Amino acid sequence: MRSAWFPCISGLACVAAAGCHPRSAQIQAPFADDFERAELGSAWNATSTAYRIDGGKLEVSNAYNHPVWLRRRLPPNVVIDFDVISKSPAGDIKVELYGDGESFDPDKGSYDSTGYVLIFGGWHNTLSVICRMEEHGGGRKAERDDVKVTPGQHYHFTITRKDGAIDWAIDGRPFLAWTDPEPLSGPTHEYFAINDWEADVAFDNLHIQPAP
Repeated sequence: MRSAWFPCISGLACVAAAGCHPRSAQIQAPFADDFERAELGSAWNATSTAYRIDGGKLEVSNAYNHPVWLRRRLPPNVVIDFDVISKSPAGDIKVELYGDGESFDPDKGSYDSTGYVLIFGGWHNTLSVICRMEEHGGGRKAERDDVKVTPGQHYHFTITRKDGAIDWAIDGRPFLAWTDPEPLSGPTHEYFAINDWEADVAFDNLHIQPAP
């Protein structure tokens, strides 16, 4: 379904409109992808064949920490909105932001992201976290274990980063927040990704815009 928030164009159309190389174009105006097409397209860098478009949604399962990276640079301050549903009891809804646009886990080992990782219902639906680069140990910067992902329930995520402060809301309610004293920035920290381990998850109505 298309959102009425602002006119939606596909990620590929956004790149074409920018008139420059997709890996170098920064999002400076509202960007949207409603996934209403047959193929993911060149606006995305899929590091696994596990990602597919089905029924106007981006679906994935068994990607084993091979993200699909949007080939557009995030602005330094950003608001990211999307709808998501997990069909699995494992929950495990995962996105990354301010990563390098290409990295993935090569061997199903201990995955270290190149950006921030936000996970709702990770570790078999036992823990939700904001991580800085690594998902384990000192990389976990904010966490909670009192809310579980309900399989089949639709959620709306709003993720904001402004001057290093990351605020994550689900369905309009504050969920987790953390302020990075040394915000990730520069050429290896500019991209957004959808990621997955094994859970069957579907994403829709992605909107990204510079934070006011």
